Amino acid sequence: PTWDGDGSPCGELSSRGSCQNILLSQTPLGPQFPFSGVDDREDWPSVFYNRTCKCEGNFMGFNCGECKFGFSGINCTERQLRMRRNIFQLTTSEKDKFLAYLNFAKNTPSQDYVIAIGTYTQMNNGSNPMFRNINVYDLFVWMHYYASRDTLLGGSNVWRDIDFAHEAPGFLPWHRVFLLMWEREIQKITGDENFTIPYWDWRDAENCVICTDEYMGGRHPTNPNILSPASFFSSWQVICTRSEEYNSQQALCNATGEGPILRNPGNNDKSRTPRLPSSAEVEFCLSLTQYESGSMDKMANYSFRNTLEGFADPRTAISNTSQSGLHNALHIYMNGSMSQVQGSANDPIFVLHHAFVDSIFEQWLRRHRPMLEVYPAANAPIGHNRENYMVPFIPLYRNGEFFKSSRELGYDYEYLQEPALDSFQEF
Repeated sequence: PTWDGDGSPCGELSSRGSCQNILLSQTPLGPQFPFSGVDDREDWPSVFYNRTCKCEGNFMGFNCGECKFGFSGINCTERQLRMRRNIFQLTTSEKDKFLAYLNFAKNTPSQDYVIAIGTYTQMNNGSNPMFRNINVYDLFVWMHYYASRDTLLGGSNVWRDIDFAHEAPGFLPWHRVFLLMWEREIQKITGDENFTIPYWDWRDAENCVICTDEYMGGRHPTNPNILSPASFFSSWQVICTRSEEYNSQQALCNATGEGPILRNPGNNDKSRTPRLPSSAEVEFCLSLTQYESGSMDKMANYSFRNTLEGFADPRTAISNTSQSGLHNALHIYMNGSMSQVQGSANDPIFVLHHAFVDSIFEQWLRRHRPMLEVYPAANAPIGHNRENYMVPFIPLYRNGEFFKSSRELGYDYEYLQEPALDSFQEF
């Protein structure tokens, strides 16, 4: 793609970047996905294209037209640190602006991206393109769906034990990139360059304190499964929530509306998730020294990632898939659109929740200061090795590139701020 600034591919005339072959990681994968050549997401993005812009210096983007996360200015030379804040510490006007931005994103078509509504095979190996436009908010809902969907094997057969964004080491870096891209798209459509996602600190919460009309939408007076008509979000249509239907039709979600956001917080299966997570559970999770362990999937014991994700008990770090802890607990507790992986980003609580999960990841990185080598280079489930590109992001990002302090990526969390260090290098 050309950069508008000088009309050359990847901004080459301005030394921003150049078009290069994509180098794929050759490291072996874990045994969880026993196929090869059946899913468009294998060796991402090689099914769709094999050349891309390689940007120089602090330039980034599919055409090298943007600055890397953490930089700004005409030549992307100015360091920048934005603060993500607790949603309850925003002023009324800041909070109202955030809600308005969400609504604006839901009603603004993306200028840069379309979504695939068929597989490469259904597109006749690309000769019959199947894409459609999508609004900025739903683009991210669709990306989350696409990364976590089942593999279509033909007939009515699917393979469910595959997920490019969950249940493996890439869970935290993937969602970190997801939030950074989401933040940036909001900055672009609103022109508000200082916009950051707020977080909801749910530790020790007695109930869903953000589920009010003033914030993310209260309960409907007569139907407890949908949102109050006084909320912005009651008119939103969800997409990509009918995984069984897509599987039986061997089709991809095409982003047509499927009804209102569902949410009935607290009326969830108590045997799986008795309550929201506690401070003590978060603290125990932060004390774990291994980022990843064993099979590097949802059966991993003593893994910080698996415990934070919620497949391991937040008091023992032993895998227990009959319970949902920490991150998973929130999704289950919301008892609606949030509770089904593929469509969970339909509920705007998703971004507040994941910003807080990312802040726990950030605390762990600061406490343990891991070397990059701590992130597994090989034998993780498909898509999750350190050098794998994350599905389905364009431009391309590798898992390992986001296994470092958020300050290097240009943001911090209000409650984690430390006294200013003399220099960035020292940090």
